Amino acid sequence: MERIVKAVTTVDSPSPVDAATVAEIFHRFEQADPEPKGELEYTSPFTLLVAVALSAQATDVGVNKATRALFAVADTPEKMVALGEERLRDYIKTIGLFRNKAKNVVALSKMLIDRFDSTVPQTREELEQLPGVGRKTANVVLNIAFGQPTIAVDTHLFRVSNRIPLAPGATPLAVELGLAAIVPARYRRHAHHWLILHGRYVCKARKPECPKCIINDLCRYEPKTA
Repeated sequence: MERIVKAVTTVDSPSPVDAATVAEIFHRFEQADPEPKGELEYTSPFTLLVAVALSAQATDVGVNKATRALFAVADTPEKMVALGEERLRDYIKTIGLFRNKAKNVVALSKMLIDRFDSTVPQTREELEQLPGVGRKTANVVLNIAFGQPTIAVDTHLFRVSNRIPLAPGATPLAVELGLAAIVPARYRRHAHHWLILHGRYVCKARKPECPKCIINDLCRYEPKTA
């Protein structure tokens, strides 16, 4: 059973591991994968925003299957509004919560047209004004589309950060702030990608694959798998 540390991390809280260990962890991630990429398919900041909004409680694979056809006909806010909520639902009906997501995507497209000159804004505060866009979605867009060193905390990253532990916290925000305080600046741009991918393919929820983990000797999670 995975153990989650029930402690709220703030920017003033010390990391459970020393700075040298943190740096070594991210150095190894960088050596293994210098340019990690998100797995959602997109062609522009707008299509990335839509894809991330659709990915809540859904897999990237499932979202990509739906958006390939969707983005072929609606890859701008204007085209998405013209498509309309009902027709949009037909494209994304295989994705969980598709009705509410369709409503939000059309609404955020309208807001982009009305308030932001059809351009995806580049601040978290503005992004979070958009319907269906929370802090994690905003952080993903800022990081991937605009190269900002934000940290988007999903279930994989939350698990890995608590397991190692790097920045243990009871909430995604606590983990985000904790990581922002300890990840060296040179690694911050890609930090959340490395941790997400590590959690998705190695440090899995039910049975982490510890023998093939490149930071096995630096991780304090117990019990490790043989």
